[in-house]
Amino acid sequence: MNSRKRVTAADVARSLGLSRATVGYVLNDTPGQTIPEATRQRVLEAAQRLGYRPNQAARALASGRSRIVLLVLPDWPIDHSMRTHLDEVSSTLDRAGYTLVTTTPHPGSLTRPLWEILTPDIVMGLAGLTSEQQASITAAGARLVAEPAPTEKLLRFSQGPQYQVQHLIERGYHRIAYAGTSDPRLADLNAHRRRQAEIAAVEAGLVPLATRDVDTADAAATVQAWLDDGVEAVAAYNDDVAGLIASCALRLGRRVPEDLAVIGHDDTPWAALFVPSLSSVRIDTPGLGRYLAALALSAIESAEPPAAGPEFNVTVVRREST
Repeated sequence: MNSRKRVTAADVARSLGLSRATVGYVLNDTPGQTIPEATRQRVLEAAQRLGYRPNQAARALASGRSRIVLLVLPDWPIDHSMRTHLDEVSSTLDRAGYTLVTTTPHPGSLTRPLWEILTPDIVMGLAGLTSEQQASITAAGARLVAEPAPTEKLLRFSQGPQYQVQHLIERGYHRIAYAGTSDPRLADLNAHRRRQAEIAAVEAGLVPLATRDVDTADAAATVQAWLDDGVEAVAAYNDDVAGLIASCALRLGRRVPEDLAVIGHDDTPWAALFVPSLSSVRIDTPGLGRYLAALALSAIESAEPPAAGPEFNVTVVRREST
């Protein structure tokens, strides 16, 4: 037999001298059939010996289920928080018998979108989907869950920068700056976090925040300028930016937090290892991953969506840098 040819149920049936229907009942574990156990074992052994693999496309066509969840990702870097989130989504779906497939559309891409190539049970957008994407998904005949969670739930864990500023105020700091990321892929999320920090400052009656997007090339100059201007503390876009700000202050001969306090966001593992250890905002990314998977499964089964739980809470982790 040509090793490149897919082994079919018909091949297994011919090798045993059984009917195609009998073999199909065994391989598909069809309920309600009275196949003798000895026959069933012969079919399974022959299928393994011949290298039979089920045709998933045919199964999906027959059942109407591909058992694939397609998650459309924004063009963000896959950092620790994102990896943790996606790992939990994938593991939870896997335990329910579904496969997570992710895709990141890029402007001007010449490739066909995956929702036109695969036959996913549903398509979800991690950060929402554009109207053009939604129209394309619908036109391809795929089921769409446009939002990963209702807006009022999402707001609970999108206000991390407000918690940062409130924490700094509670620690006695009133001249506060916001250090954003210069990564253009994160421009929208960076702008959102900056606005949240500014809202907290206004509500507390502080002078407007000094804000700047920093990178390794200009961070030291920015930190020096802030220190010269009397800035006492910095709320950073994430732990990477917080570490950059803190290291620049230390290299300038300043003390953290005595001369400049710093708080990050996302509570990545290395925040606790940095010297001094970095205060940060913790979001339950594994819990959010489980929630997203539960939302996908509820949509597939046309069941009630899961209720928001503690995975939507935000916690300030207090360490040495504040």
